[in-house]
Amino acid sequence: MQHEEQIYLTPMPVRIWHWLNALGIVTLCITGLQIRFPEYVNIFGTYKAAIRLHDTAGITVSISYFLWLFYYIFVGGNLLKVYFPNLDDIKHGLVVQAFFYFFNYFLGKPNPHTATPDNKFNAVQKLSYLAIMLALLPLVIVSGILLMNVAPFRGWITMIGGIKFLVGAHFLIACSFVAFLFVHIYMATMGHTPFAHFKPMWTGWEKVTHQ
Repeated sequence: MQHEEQIYLTPMPVRIWHWLNALGIVTLCITGLQIRFPEYVNIFGTYKAAIRLHDTAGITVSISYFLWLFYYIFVGGNLLKVYFPNLDDIKHGLVVQAFFYFFNYFLGKPNPHTATPDNKFNAVQKLSYLAIMLALLPLVIVSGILLMNVAPFRGWITMIGGIKFLVGAHFLIACSFVAFLFVHIYMATMGHTPFAHFKPMWTGWEKVTHQ
């Protein structure tokens, strides 16, 4: 027999961070498009205006990232538990969850993962967010800081391959964020209703079904 329960899944600091970070990432992607292809894209007026907005968004995302890290390490104290796949996730969860996303979801079968405050993400989500939050986002922040301060960091830039390599790496990492945004939004619609996973990011509460 199934029964439904409302759980407080997403605390307010996490919700504020999520939307601030989302706004910053989207702004970075759009301004970055104009900076990379100025002859084809002109959304923010002048080239310098796009660079200023890009830098401002980059600083905002960098600060919000460190606030996120501080929260999960020192306030929530559950960074490892929430974001790092455990042994069961690696051995069974990845296959089961991927099979659900690619096959069982379209047959109307229930999600094998039930979210809780300490087990918020399924195995696929954990692996994805781990790559984004602890690998790609730090890399794009560091590369962005170097690009904003070429003169003082010229020695470091030369050491890692030069300005062309740095620009190329920054752009490719940014492309991965664009791809992630589309996948993230699509997969957020894969709840028991299309907006079921969006609501907790506004209210904090999510409806879960227990078998």
